[in-house]
Amino acid sequence: MRTLLWLVGKSLRQHALSSTVTVLVCAIASGLVLSVFSLEKQAREAFTGDVGFDAVLGARGSELQLVLNAIFHLDTSPGNIPWSMYREIASRPGVELAVPYALGDNYAGFRIAGTTKELFEKYAFGNGRERKLELEPGNTLFDETRAEAVIGATVARATGMVRGSKFQPIHGVASNGNAHDITYVVTGVLQPTGTPMDRVIFVPIEGIFRMDGHVLRGSGSDYVPSPTEEIPDEAKEVSAVLLRFSNAQRAFFLKEEVNRQGDRATLAWPIRTVMQEIFDKLGWMVRVLQGVAWLVVVSGSLSILAALWNTMNERRREFAILRALGARRGTVFSAIVCEATAIAVVGCLVGYVIYGVVGFAVAAVLREQVGVHLEVFSWQPVFGWILPGALVLGALAGLLPAARAYSTEVAKNLLPVS
Repeated sequence: MRTLLWLVGKSLRQHALSSTVTVLVCAIASGLVLSVFSLEKQAREAFTGDVGFDAVLGARGSELQLVLNAIFHLDTSPGNIPWSMYREIASRPGVELAVPYALGDNYAGFRIAGTTKELFEKYAFGNGRERKLELEPGNTLFDETRAEAVIGATVARATGMVRGSKFQPIHGVASNGNAHDITYVVTGVLQPTGTPMDRVIFVPIEGIFRMDGHVLRGSGSDYVPSPTEEIPDEAKEVSAVLLRFSNAQRAFFLKEEVNRQGDRATLAWPIRTVMQEIFDKLGWMVRVLQGVAWLVVVSGSLSILAALWNTMNERRREFAILRALGARRGTVFSAIVCEATAIAVVGCLVGYVIYGVVGFAVAAVLREQVGVHLEVFSWQPVFGWILPGALVLGALAGLLPAARAYSTEVAKNLLPVS
């Protein structure tokens, strides 16, 4: 064994440049495999995990659009539903929580959601829904009768706003739109949640109703609120209602009623299944990326084979001397296989570093742009089989060069070099 290790170390030092290049090729290959398999699985889990609500009620249209707009704030609203529908659904048996959202404005690219204090008092998220929205120390919730706002952690970090900061909402979801003629004051900053809530600016829903440029059509006709008059319920409308149910049976029957028997609204339930549609539709793309990753792995194996094969001519005399000194054919054969395996394993270990860099970069982008949180090094099956796989592929790549070294003729290769 000591002789084998000496031979492998000596060869790697003698051919440091080609060995380093081959290690880097293997590292890129293993890093790509780790990234494709691990990050796809983590992204799927992040988007289909618990978001604190079971369903989204909104205007007639796509369930996926509803969820992307109301939960992840990535799409435009399909329309509004009357306030009366929100109140009626909220009073149904089995509905534990119904939070209205009025959407359609932004500030600095972050969506503004008009809602009620019920969101902060009853909303819970996490695997066991044991976590709640918490304000930073010394901060307070907005007053529902004033132009006040509570902002998510990402909003605060990106804009630099703190308690007492002021801003003017922008009409629409594009950050270059026209500003509304009203100034909001930040009364609270939420502690980080690792959810899309971190990227939202929450304001009183009444303020959205009364904002200049907004027209309410809950009754079917246009209604422009007067500053001095109370808005009648029949005129109000909401973009979405976020729902939590006491049991799945209640949710199923309500979905049947809303989606199959009605024509005014859509109920997206369960949110996990709705989000799964995205990954199902993009499954072909994931398979293409996986295929590319495996092609790079094959190229890495071939690089090991080529690197070792190209050194065989200059090493024939070395092998002949070793044989003359008593080394067995099997020792020479094993040395080449071990060298190939060492290159593959070292490349795989460097691949973990590459994966870490890629993983943290992707996680940072998703956290800032979407609000979902990835645990880059949470255990994934690919972490377990990538290293043994590299060992096996490296050994296989070394078989042909090893067989060539095994067949070295001692007498012929010990002749003086003229």
